[in-house]
Amino acid sequence: MGAPLVIAIDGPAASGKGTLAKRLAAHFGLPHLDTGLLYRAVALALIDAGTDLGDEAAAARAAAALSAEGLNDPRLRERAMGEAASRVSSVPQVRAALLSWQQRFAGGPEGAVLDGRDIGTVVCPDARVKLFITATPEERARRRHRELAGRGEAAAPEAILADIRARDARDSSRTAAPLKAAADAVVLDTTDLDADAAFAEALALVIRLGSL
Repeated sequence: MGAPLVIAIDGPAASGKGTLAKRLAAHFGLPHLDTGLLYRAVALALIDAGTDLGDEAAAARAAAALSAEGLNDPRLRERAMGEAASRVSSVPQVRAALLSWQQRFAGGPEGAVLDGRDIGTVVCPDARVKLFITATPEERARRRHRELAGRGEAAAPEAILADIRARDARDSSRTAAPLKAAADAVVLDTTDLDADAAFAEALALVIRLGSL
């Protein structure tokens, strides 16, 4: 019996990594963790408590107290939570508190699929498969606009593009686990791919890289 199949999927906001992670997890029968929800949950805990997002000590306490049940709040999917999560994720104490949480999830006997921004570089550096999913900022903004419109959330396309560029800059420049492709990750650009084509390419990569 081979090593557990851990699939680490990283990439910037709205690159399609979450959709691919869910589909790959379903295909291989593996548990899936959207690690971005952890940071959104920390941000939401601060907001609900009326605490400033810049309060690093409070953010670290919220991260240490996080439970799996806290990941089911529908508010975590709101656009504002993405921006808030990007802010708290730059706090080193928050990332440290959530690291063991993520590694425990990935350490199950069958393996797991995790998507985020530092899975292949920090959380699961020994993952059998590492993918870095990307797309142009303009295409990612179009996808996010469609997603928000489908949920009935109004947002100007220009504002969404500005948010994405700001998040890219913040996520890539932070000192704690910046967004970047692991040295041994395969980069998949989904700019010109629809969801099914992106999944077909990702599945082929997982089969090849995981020796399945």
